[in-house]
Amino acid sequence: MNNETYGFIGLGLIGGSIARAIKEKQPASRIIAYTPHKETVDKAYEQKIVDLPLYEIGQEFSDCDYIFLCAPVECNNDNIDKLLPFLDKKTTLTDIGSVKTGIHEKIKELSLESQFIGGHPMAGTERIGFGNSKSSLLENAYYILTTTESTEKERLDKYYDLVKMIGAIPLVVDHNRHDYITAAISHVPHVISASLVNLVKDNDSEDQLMKTIAAGGFKDITRISSSSPVMWQQICTTNADNISELLGKYIDSLYEIKLAIDEKETDKIFDFFSSAREYRESFIETSSGPIQKVHSINVEIDDQPGRLASVALLLSENKINIKNIGIVHNREYERGTLKIELHDNASLEKSIEILADKGYNVYKK
Repeated sequence: MNNETYGFIGLGLIGGSIARAIKEKQPASRIIAYTPHKETVDKAYEQKIVDLPLYEIGQEFSDCDYIFLCAPVECNNDNIDKLLPFLDKKTTLTDIGSVKTGIHEKIKELSLESQFIGGHPMAGTERIGFGNSKSSLLENAYYILTTTESTEKERLDKYYDLVKMIGAIPLVVDHNRHDYITAAISHVPHVISASLVNLVKDNDSEDQLMKTIAAGGFKDITRISSSSPVMWQQICTTNADNISELLGKYIDSLYEIKLAIDEKETDKIFDFFSSAREYRESFIETSSGPIQKVHSINVEIDDQPGRLASVALLLSENKINIKNIGIVHNREYERGTLKIELHDNASLEKSIEILADKGYNVYKK
């Protein structure tokens, strides 16, 4: 596997992170990449992630053991058509999209079912583009593989091992089931998050007091609304049936709790929150889903000049990179006056140890 050739069509956040992880784990591997944005593939070449930058889809892809389709969903069909004359039988063709039905239909139409395995790395951030990619992005993240009836076992086994090699957790799922699951745990939550933000925006007063106070916990629970509107427009149209069905069920549940609140049915209200809390606390913490986990801590500090800077300096001296830092003004549901976001769990745990050792009260979120 060390000398295999990997092709990428598109090289954004996820594609770039996969390429970085492969290069880190397999330095001898060869990576070729095409993207319509010349500066992106040139940057990847300068950083020694890509060995051969390409400015069009051509013959070079015939040498690939794997080809990752990493362009936006609406570009996949055109890219497959361009790739078809250069697609070798040995090549495993895969994608990274969060909706699978459309691409599986295209693959069936072109009789490529034996060599296509759908891929969905369930990781990401609110930031997009190759510049935000990192080799650790997929670590301990579920990586869904969607197969066809014609998928060769040996091909699937090799791809399964590749996913494990880059630190992700492979799961094999039927593509129709995949689209329903992702609608429930990712697509609908993004719709809900956007609707909550718009609810506040549309009902705020002229002095924007809601917006001011919302900078605390409300901003955290609607963090995913910072994602690309273009991407979510595409997802909502390509997985429309599943999203619409689950939104209907969600609207029904909202109506039920509204009636319970109107009638002051305390038992129903309690059960509504209690069942959600119980189910949420049963979630596994060691792996990530499609909505990237935030690695953050809250720290108690005195309201004195230089306190925030002292904490930042302490972490910097210990080679901890801070993603974001700021005072929490709305602490209704939080402890600690200073919120610090880190890039990964290792940095979080190290920060807790360093700050606690210096006498700070630290609260892990």
